[in-house]
Amino acid sequence: DEQDLPYKCTADDAAYATFELEGGIIANINSSWCTRVRRDDLLTLMVDGTKGSAMVGLRECRAQAYEDTPKPVWNPDIPQPIDFYQGWSEVAKEEKFDNAFKVQWELFLKHVVLDEPFRWTLREGAKGVQLAEMGIKSWEQRSWVNVPDL
Repeated sequence: DEQDLPYKCTADDAAYATFELEGGIIANINSSWCTRVRRDDLLTLMVDGTKGSAMVGLRECRAQAYEDTPKPVWNPDIPQPIDFYQGWSEVAKEEKFDNAFKVQWELFLKHVVLDEPFRWTLREGAKGVQLAEMGIKSWEQRSWVNVPDL
């Protein structure tokens, strides 16, 4: 803490997850508020496919096609000559998106005050809790786990 005294941590400030999506696509999700960032954004989602990869942050998306992927030769005797950031192309923004947290709160308030539809039901919230629980189970078992339907 601010007085250099140890304290009990009661929150998870980092999440690192690997998901296998439909079609065998692998997605790595990395979010951390407690580490020094050495990536494009505080939250990054990386999706790898056989024809390329995409790296998505809170506001930007970059992609790298298979044919643009560097083919380095590992040589620990010399500094890495390849700039691995260079081969990624920014994906054009077709829409402008507002702050997602703000937008969701606005939709919730409109639901409460004006009885407008709100797609994030208790069931949707339960799916989020279930996904977090499956993540902990996967970590405890040190193995992949399936996420059952609710």
